[in-house]
Amino acid sequence: MNKNKAHRSLLTLVLIATTLLSACGFQLRGNYLLPQELQTLYLSSTDTHGELTRLVKQNLQVNNVEVLKQQRNDTPELRILNDSLDRRTLSLFENGQVAEYELTYTVRYEIRMQGKENQDFTFEIYRNYQDNPDQALAKSRELTLLRKEMRIEAADRILRNMASITL
Repeated sequence: MNKNKAHRSLLTLVLIATTLLSACGFQLRGNYLLPQELQTLYLSSTDTHGELTRLVKQNLQVNNVEVLKQQRNDTPELRILNDSLDRRTLSLFENGQVAEYELTYTVRYEIRMQGKENQDFTFEIYRNYQDNPDQALAKSRELTLLRKEMRIEAADRILRNMASITL
């Protein structure tokens, strides 16, 4: 009998916690509540087969957004205008070779809706990268992983921004 009572108490506690979390608007990371007007949209990009475009499309689909294959006048358009990766030297080795870079990933995009002014967005993501000519292969792999991580963060950030848009 005591086991049954403890089981019920635990179940009640879990239900109360779940209710409180859902009532306050808590959502798991990567799951965004986009405005109703953005539940169906057309995704376009200057680099239609690029990694960022693919990641944004994937994130939209995970969030149950219908991504149209062809543009229609009555649906919003998410247009990725530009994404670029720049680097600048932060420090040098004693022999003059670059020891550390700062990577800057810049993304520009806009949301177009019929009858409303286009909303333009730009953001930057920064990472430091330590170079070592003696470990060129390993450092090349690390740079590739950093670029991928920055693109994933950028795709996630685009959806976060879209969730906060007031239309």
